Formats: sequence, structure tokens, C-alpha cells
Amino acid sequence: MCYDPTMKSVNTTPALDRLVAPLGECLTLEPARRLLALKADRKLQARVSYLAGRCNEGLLTPEERAEYGKYVSFGTFVAILKSKARQFPG
Repeated sequence: MCYDPTMKSVNTTPALDRLVAPLGECLTLEPARRLLALKADRKLQARVSYLAGRCNEGLLTPEERAEYGKYVSFGTFVAILKSKARQFPG
């Protein structure tokens, strides 16, 4: 599966949800807003898009696959935190 930065929902495992839940509980209004505004800079976005394209074409080198996997994992983690921030009452 390849990551699309425009994805709105994230499927998570119960274990990952349990790991992130306490972080979501630590949010207050201002940090929740800042988290929702967080996004990668243009250079990083371009790199991830480039790797996503190569992934979709089956052209990733082993090094690129490892790099891309890290971006996808971190992106998923951030997406889950943003989901928690959206649920913040305020």
C-alpha cells in the first residue's frame, strides 16, 4: 500500500490506538490547533510525493523503500494525533 498525503482517514490497529490515546488526552485547545496546522515543508512534501510515485510504479530501491516506509509510518502517527486533536472539545 502506498501513502497518499491527501488521505483523510487512517485505519489503525487497537494497539496503536492505545499508544496514542494518552497523547490525545494531554491536548489543550491551543496545542490541538497547532497540531492541526502542522504540515511538512515543501521540500519534504516533494520528496514524499516523488517516493510515492516511484512506489506506485514499483521502482523503489531498497534504500528508498526504507526511507519511504519511515515517512509513511510517521505520517500515520501524525494523522492519528490530528484525529485526536479534531475530537478535542473547544
